[in-house]
Amino acid sequence: MKQQRFDGKIGESVTFPTFTFSVSKDFKTKHIAVLGLGDRKTCTADTVRTVGGHLVKLAERVNAKIVATILHGAEIDGLNVSESSQALIEGVLLSDYRFHAFHGTKRKGETPRAHLSTLMIAETNRRAYARAQEGIARGRILAEATTYARDLVNTPSSHMTPRHLADEAKRLAGNNITVKIMDEKDMERKKMTAALAVARGSQHPPFAVHLVYRPRSAKKKIAIVGKAVTFDSGGLSLKPAEHMETMKCDMGGAATVLGLFRALKFLTPDVEVHGIFLAVENMPSGAAYRPGDVVTAKNGMTIEIRNTDAEGRVTLADALSYAADLKPDAIIDLATLTGACVVALGEEVAAVYATNDKLAERLVEAGKDVGEPLWRMPLVDAYNQHIASQIADLKNTGAHGGGSITAALFLKNFVGSIPWAHLDIAGPAYTERETRSDQPYGASGYGVRLLAKYLMERKY
Repeated sequence: MKQQRFDGKIGESVTFPTFTFSVSKDFKTKHIAVLGLGDRKTCTADTVRTVGGHLVKLAERVNAKIVATILHGAEIDGLNVSESSQALIEGVLLSDYRFHAFHGTKRKGETPRAHLSTLMIAETNRRAYARAQEGIARGRILAEATTYARDLVNTPSSHMTPRHLADEAKRLAGNNITVKIMDEKDMERKKMTAALAVARGSQHPPFAVHLVYRPRSAKKKIAIVGKAVTFDSGGLSLKPAEHMETMKCDMGGAATVLGLFRALKFLTPDVEVHGIFLAVENMPSGAAYRPGDVVTAKNGMTIEIRNTDAEGRVTLADALSYAADLKPDAIIDLATLTGACVVALGEEVAAVYATNDKLAERLVEAGKDVGEPLWRMPLVDAYNQHIASQIADLKNTGAHGGGSITAALFLKNFVGSIPWAHLDIAGPAYTERETRSDQPYGASGYGVRLLAKYLMERKY
């Protein structure tokens, strides 16, 4: 360790072969690795989650299929066995994720990636057994829900149309979860004409989805709304080609809603949860909505379309109005909404805008715990003038600068007086470079574990 100047930083490791060392008759150890956990004073559940990710990468490097480890960080500095085991399992499973649905024949000369088949966790304190098993089970539920959301986003838009997204929702029915699917005619009857305007340019019809998780003991009701644009070409305000390459990810908010409901089946929090998204595709055609058009949202507000590439907020106007009609105790929406947010906060941090301080604080805290960071951004009232229209109630784009703020101010018009938080997840929802050990290339499933943590905390 001294020779390799190992000083225990997170992700740092020293590995050496053992040649003949055996733990038991059935288990021979070929390598021993020492992994850094960083400063003990700052060890958190997310530290352990990160180490779990590095554990998988280390196993790949030495071609190990079986790994044995301890519960890193357990019982130190306030981190308990259940938290430690949950974080470790999440880190391992999230790091081990790869999207292979569209790999055909094996590529020439490619060496297959070593796949970790068995993770052995050593715990000598028998009294910690039950809590460790509890954490492992919860970690698996949340990791699998997150990777399910990743699969939905990573699937090409040709195979993840609005209908496919609605069909995914249908499969989640059961175990206290009901699903209502509304087709184009139903949406017309519900006066979701803003979202229908966005959908007009596509050959794929839109669908509105309403999932409900309703336990018997629920005293509070939370609505979770996701942006569900299955592909965003920009419409007639066409994007440059290179900006379209990853636009299959523009339904990342809806994927998070579906991943969350997959987890709710097993986590069973005592709060009623409504998951809502309006699935559309934004395409250019002779039928597409145009810059200069005026559309009417479900709550009666009129919107002047200045740019058809600002379609997410137009569809969310109807989705949020629908959610507000349910009169929940809070509304939370997630959307890959603005490039301006990526400019402001980069690829690893999402923005949160909120009309309620407690709601914002609890979401930020939940994000910190699960390794999905949020940064509170201001709703600057003076910027409302940037989305004021001379011919309608609002326009769908603002002035140059503050684009993420003006988008949030636009959405605020559709939630009424209900406590509301908007998560602009344009940065962390999809990555083309690995920024964390538990985040491979592609979709992240951002928000599934954050919202699950918020709902399980019972602080609404």
